[in-house]
Amino acid sequence: MGALQGIRVLDLSRVLAGPWCGQILADLGAEVIKIERPRVGDDTRMWGPPWMPDQDGNMTRESGYFQCTNRNKYSVAVDITTPEGQALIYEIAKTADVVIENYKTGSLVKYGLDYASLSELNPNIIYCSITGFGQDGPRAEEPGYDFIIQGMSGLMSITGEPDDVAGGAQKVGVAVVDIQTGLYSTIAIQAALIARSHTGRGQYIDMSLLDVQVAALANQGMNYLASGKAPQRMGNQHPSIVPYQTFKAKDKEFIIACGNDKQFKDLCIAISYPELLENEKFVRNQDRVKYRDELIPLLSKHFLQKTAKEWVDRIHALKVPVGVINSIEDALAEPQIVHRNLVVNIPHRLNENFQTIGSPIKLSDTPVEYHHAPPELGEHTAQILSRFKTAEELATLKEKGIIDGKIA
Repeated sequence: MGALQGIRVLDLSRVLAGPWCGQILADLGAEVIKIERPRVGDDTRMWGPPWMPDQDGNMTRESGYFQCTNRNKYSVAVDITTPEGQALIYEIAKTADVVIENYKTGSLVKYGLDYASLSELNPNIIYCSITGFGQDGPRAEEPGYDFIIQGMSGLMSITGEPDDVAGGAQKVGVAVVDIQTGLYSTIAIQAALIARSHTGRGQYIDMSLLDVQVAALANQGMNYLASGKAPQRMGNQHPSIVPYQTFKAKDKEFIIACGNDKQFKDLCIAISYPELLENEKFVRNQDRVKYRDELIPLLSKHFLQKTAKEWVDRIHALKVPVGVINSIEDALAEPQIVHRNLVVNIPHRLNENFQTIGSPIKLSDTPVEYHHAPPELGEHTAQILSRFKTAEELATLKEKGIIDGKIA
């Protein structure tokens, strides 16, 4: 049994932040019913290539993007813009514990699918809205996209090389704001479920991508508040720790992350450069930060003498944090990642050998389980809606275009 066994989630969200939250809840045992547009589905179903190959190696129309965030869910294709479709959602909502949606602020009111409407049907419901800017404020009605939020929040101002090196702000290589918002939303939903057990009431959750990323500025945001100076882009260097960056070896780059003075001492021993320890400017981290521009050129020149593997092996032997820069292919073949079962096989109807990156959550008593692969559009329409409608009623609704998917 999963940790969230018995929890039913009505997932009206699409793209990434909401679906990421829904997938985590599904991995933990909740029944997550994903509502999609008939014939079209979640926007990310069309975000390919790449597409999943079928059993014979032919490309399907199942996109890698959709599949990264929708496993363990039930896909039900319903047209929520119609009264008949809305009535179906009402039936599910009456039995649900949680609703997740990421429509623009106020968009669901005209369909009667907003919190006020659904909480009248089910006062115990926990309703999580995910938007770019939140439910109030001067930008509340604007759509929000991860890339835009990375820029607005200040994240891109500290991501990338300094202007005097290569210049130009950079976004992170994955939609990190969406993912973090999905994580925070999961935490909020679970907190609301626990609160409901005390109060007997559901509640409304207002999640904003911008709020999340500003909160996730972490030490960089606090550094500004403490100093009054806005942090700048430093490439792969760290504002408060030295050396904590990439270095070029004879063949390629590698990473050193010295977190304290003992590790720096051990680093100097490992690389046969004890002379650095004789310089008082380099003994304490606070001084290494101050004299960064003197220390880093010395290390950079020294590291050009050997290959990255030679340096990594020598430094690793003294337990100083050090590592290579893997491609994703290399990362997924890394022995530690293989040992931790981060790539899992979940048979798909179109491909028995379908693989996906698994959950990092390791629970000893209620572990994550992989019940089924990311669903095809409307794959579970009949299975879920037969709880509320007869086969004849479902056939009529499909004929009208209200629902989609295989009807028995």
